[in-house]
Amino acid sequence: MKIDWSSLWKKEDWWAVWIGFAVLLLGIARWLPKLPVIKKWTSLAQSLPNGASTLGNIALLFIFILALTLVGMALMGKATRKYVLGFLVIFGLSFLAIWVGKFASFTNWGLESVLWAVLLGLIVSNIFKVPEWLKSAVQTEFFIKIGLVLLGAEILFSTIAKGGLVAIAQALLVVIVVWFAAYWVARRFGMDKEFAGIMASGVSICGVSAAIAAGGALKGSPKHVSYVISLVLLVAMPMIIFMPVLAKAIGLAPNVAGAWMGGTIDTTAAVAATGTLVSSDTGLQVASLVKMAQNVLIGFAAFFLAIWSTFTSRKGPGAAANETGKPRLIDIWYRLPKFILGFILASVIFSLVVEPSLGTKTTSAILGVTKGYREWFFALAFVSIGLDTRFKDLVAVGRGKPLAAFVTAQAFNIVWALLVVWLLWSGTFFAAPIK
Repeated sequence: MKIDWSSLWKKEDWWAVWIGFAVLLLGIARWLPKLPVIKKWTSLAQSLPNGASTLGNIALLFIFILALTLVGMALMGKATRKYVLGFLVIFGLSFLAIWVGKFASFTNWGLESVLWAVLLGLIVSNIFKVPEWLKSAVQTEFFIKIGLVLLGAEILFSTIAKGGLVAIAQALLVVIVVWFAAYWVARRFGMDKEFAGIMASGVSICGVSAAIAAGGALKGSPKHVSYVISLVLLVAMPMIIFMPVLAKAIGLAPNVAGAWMGGTIDTTAAVAATGTLVSSDTGLQVASLVKMAQNVLIGFAAFFLAIWSTFTSRKGPGAAANETGKPRLIDIWYRLPKFILGFILASVIFSLVVEPSLGTKTTSAILGVTKGYREWFFALAFVSIGLDTRFKDLVAVGRGKPLAAFVTAQAFNIVWALLVVWLLWSGTFFAAPIK
C-alpha cells in the first residue's frame, strides 16, 4: 500500500504534534516567550503586578501563538486571512477569561478560566450572530489537540508512582464501569455507536480531552464531539460548586473526598480547586493524583476505541480502502488519532529522558512554563466551544435525548465513583497510601 506522506503536513492531528513539540523543545531550551503574569486578585493592580509591561508580554504571546498556528493553517489549506482577524478576537476573549478566572472568589470556588472562556463564547454566540470571518478562527479541536500534547509532558511516571496502585486501580474501576454504563444508556436513548462512544468517553475518562480523542478514534461527527464537549463543561459548573459542599456534609475524609473530586470532575484545574476546598494538602494531593491517573488512560482509550471501531464499523479512511470486509492492522493506524501519539511520546520523553537528565527541580520549572502555554491553548479552545454552541441547539439535538442520556450517565458516574473511592481510600479494608 502506498503511504501518503503529505498527511504529515496536511492533517490537523500531525500539526498538533509538531506545534506541541515545538513548544516543549523551546521550553527545554528556555527560549519560550515570557507569559503575561496574571495573579489572583481583588483589585486591578493585584491582577497585573507587572503593570504596563504585561501588555508587551501579551502582544509577544499573541504573535508567537499566531505564527505557530498560522503555519499549520496555511499548509492545511485553510483560510489564513480570516483566521488572523478572528484569532485576534478569540485571543482577546481568552485573555479576558483568564483574567476573570483569577478573581479571588472565583478561584476559591474552582470557577476556573476555561469555564469563563466557554461562558464568554456562549454570550457572543447566543446573543449575536457569529460572523464568517470569526468562524474561521474557531478551531476548537486544533487548539485542544495542541494542549493535549503539552499535557502529556506533565504526566510523569514518577508522579503517578506516588499513589501506588490505588490511584491506578480507581481510575480503571471508574473509567471501565462508567464507560460501559454510559454507552449502554446512550444506546438506550437512541444514539448511534459513534455518538454513544464519544459521550461515554467524555463522561468516564476526563471530559473534553477524552471526547476529542474518542471522536478521532471513532471517526465520529464533529458536531457530536462539539455537543459532548459543551455538555461536559456546562454540567461541570454545578458539580464544581456543590460537590465539595456535599463531601463535607456527608463527612468524607479529605483523602476520600479528594479522590472523589479527581474521579468525577472533568477538568484538571477545577479538580485542583475543588480538592483544595476540601483540604489544601491531602485533598489537593489526592485529587490531582487521581486526575492524572485518569489522564493517562486517554491514550489507551483512543487505541482500544480505534481497534473496536475498525472491527465494528466501515466508516472513515481505513474502511474505504478495504473492500473485502476484513479488518486490517493498517485500519487501526488510520483510526488512531495521531495527536495521541504526541501525548504518549511527550509523557515518555519527559519521564524517561528529561527528568532523569535535568533533575526533578529543573523539569518542574520547565513544565511550569509549558503548563502555562497549555492553559492558553485550552482557553482558546473553550472560547471556540462557546462561539460554536447555541443553547437551543443543545436541546434540539435528538429532541433532548442525548442531553438526558448525558445527565443520567454523569449521575451514575458520581455515585459509582463515590463507592469506589470509599472502598479504596477510606482505610476500611486496607491502609490508604495517602491520608
